[in-house]
Amino acid sequence: MKLRVVCRKLYHYVRYDLKEIAFPSSLPDPPSYKPKPKLTTKQKWYVLKEASRLYAASWVRDIGPELRPREHKAKATNKQDSSKQEIEMSLLEELAVAARGGMETLRPTLQRVYMTRASAYRDALRAFIEGYQEGIKQVMEEKEKSEKGENQGDKTSKSV
Repeated sequence: MKLRVVCRKLYHYVRYDLKEIAFPSSLPDPPSYKPKPKLTTKQKWYVLKEASRLYAASWVRDIGPELRPREHKAKATNKQDSSKQEIEMSLLEELAVAARGGMETLRPTLQRVYMTRASAYRDALRAFIEGYQEGIKQVMEEKEKSEKGENQGDKTSKSV
């Protein structure tokens, strides 16, 4: 009888537990998760056509309205607003232009990007450290106040 129990437990271990150890299953989706609907063939074709159009337009040396069709349409509809606003190049556009110019134009652009990120990181770290130190000071002051209150309470009870 014991051999039968041992064999059954060994079989269960190999069939279920060992498989789960070797190839763990993923966690189930949370209840709030709603799977995205699949694209239809027409939508897939539209995505492919738009992506290939943008890819072909990216080979042009001059970045113009071909790469930013929505921005170009907005300019046409709002001529008054566009004359007042200055258009800055985004980081990706700036890197793309610099990459086309070669290594001598890419290096300063990358250095500027790294320096701005490093300064932002340094500033964030400095602000975190200052906040952390202020929090420690507050906790220490509260602790000292509570200790003084306890000590004064002890002195009054001893003198009575």
